[in-house]
Amino acid sequence: MRQYKVIDIFTSEQAWWRGRPLTDAIIERVRDMRIAARTMVVKGSQGSYETGEAAGMEKIEPVSYNMPVRITIVIPEAELERVSEAIDEMVDDGIIGVHDIGLITHRTRGVLLPRHIRVRDIMTSEPRKVGLSTSLDEVARLFLASSFTGVPVVDQHGRPVGVIAQSDLIYRANMPLRIGLLARSDPEKTASVLKVLASKRAGEIMTKPAVTVGQDKLVSDAVKIMVEKKVKRLPVVDEAGKLVGNLSRLDVFSIVIKECTARNSCNGPPISVQNLLTASDIMSHRIPTVLPDAPVEELMNLIGCNDIQRVCVVDRDGRFLGMISDVDLFSAFSGIPGIWDYAAKTSLGRPGGHDEDLRKHLRSRTATQVMNTNVVTVKEDEPIDEVMRIMLDHGLKRLPVLDAEGAFKGIISRDSLLREVV
Repeated sequence: MRQYKVIDIFTSEQAWWRGRPLTDAIIERVRDMRIAARTMVVKGSQGSYETGEAAGMEKIEPVSYNMPVRITIVIPEAELERVSEAIDEMVDDGIIGVHDIGLITHRTRGVLLPRHIRVRDIMTSEPRKVGLSTSLDEVARLFLASSFTGVPVVDQHGRPVGVIAQSDLIYRANMPLRIGLLARSDPEKTASVLKVLASKRAGEIMTKPAVTVGQDKLVSDAVKIMVEKKVKRLPVVDEAGKLVGNLSRLDVFSIVIKECTARNSCNGPPISVQNLLTASDIMSHRIPTVLPDAPVEELMNLIGCNDIQRVCVVDRDGRFLGMISDVDLFSAFSGIPGIWDYAAKTSLGRPGGHDEDLRKHLRSRTATQVMNTNVVTVKEDEPIDEVMRIMLDHGLKRLPVLDAEGAFKGIISRDSLLREVV
């Protein structure tokens, strides 16, 4: 039987450490050690101390004064010395004891997001923002130079009044290409798009009102807002409503990975994590697949008309061969005249251009010739925390899921991961 240790601290309500109640300080100290520990504080109803002072008023007064307190810490035996040294320096009024406890099992629920983390603890401070009068070409340039495609719009007092996302530029300002394609298009094409956008202002097309979250809110509450409102990021505001940060899905995933790493690296016996889902539990089956001989023109229309950015290529037995994104498609033909006008139409879900020579060229190329075969994938039984780590490490927005034989089963998106965090 594996050994754990129990540290018991018998103290009082008046015990403090560095200006804080001793109970709060000890719980935080043990928590910050990131070890497989559990703590508990119990307040007594009656008791006495070495001085003869009695605590409690024997069933007469409901208001207590300096009641006795017991703090219990259960830890793996290997952590005893480190924890006891830390606790010893903190307790200047009380008794510290230790005894053995035989371990039968150590289980924990598969909770991905720590309940105590607040928005201010993980938000990105000093976020990028634009004003109501900021021209849309400036907004587009900001997106082109960044890894994000959404930014809060603030008033003269620094309070978020709206948000501009890539979709606002496309559907409200008629930007003909999404940012990923615009960044790879012909420089003259990019310049002409920016010139048209320069005539409009952020306040004219922003989505309003801005969906915000207070910096003191729990991250779990913020994630629920992101899922319910279907937003990828939240402007963070202070008590006065001023913008102080930004909370994105990546910020949430980062803290989940940090906490899971701490849990998995605990010294002592392994912890059995209960009810933690796998890749197959949250993957989506609604992702188009094509065969290797599918013509490129068909792929372009499929991606454009279905408002998707990628398709998976599989053989006739369903085995995964690669993935094709809209960027892969149009970059492969970037030197062909008329391709970016064709891209502008298909990326907005409109039929392709009428240049027959161009369409003939597109029909002559197949999925095999343009697909990306260097694709990161996961197996169906991969735990969710590891899936999240892979997507974060590789900067992926979507991750294909395969079975043991390499057959394509589905795809995991950041949105589905965020829902699992909730």
